[in-house]
Amino acid sequence: QVRLVESGGGLVQPGGSLRLSCTASLSAFSMFTMNWYRQAPGKQRELVATITSGGAATVADSVKGRFAISRDNAKKTLYLQMNSLKSDDTAVYFCRASYVSVYWGQGTQVTVSS
Repeated sequence: QVRLVESGGGLVQPGGSLRLSCTASLSAFSMFTMNWYRQAPGKQRELVATITSGGAATVADSVKGRFAISRDNAKKTLYLQMNSLKSDDTAVYFCRASYVSVYWGQGTQVTVSS
């Protein structure tokens, strides 16, 4: 059974940093396009960042210059480095894997508050 497990969320003050991880039980992890999404209370889930199997990375305009996505194929792990966090970044963050099928993690809560 495929599992994506996010970790690294928590409570952080505005301006602070967090690094999220998503560990995948995917035998062909390197072939998957990986994404980070987030969903704030009362809002739709939105795409935050994408990294392809070839390593091409993009981030949403709302987090550009503050967030970075990366992957370690040997560890089957996806990362999201989040810097200069704002209250608007408060959300549940989900990782998503897509290749032939699509898989989602259960999410990790990020709360930015003083």
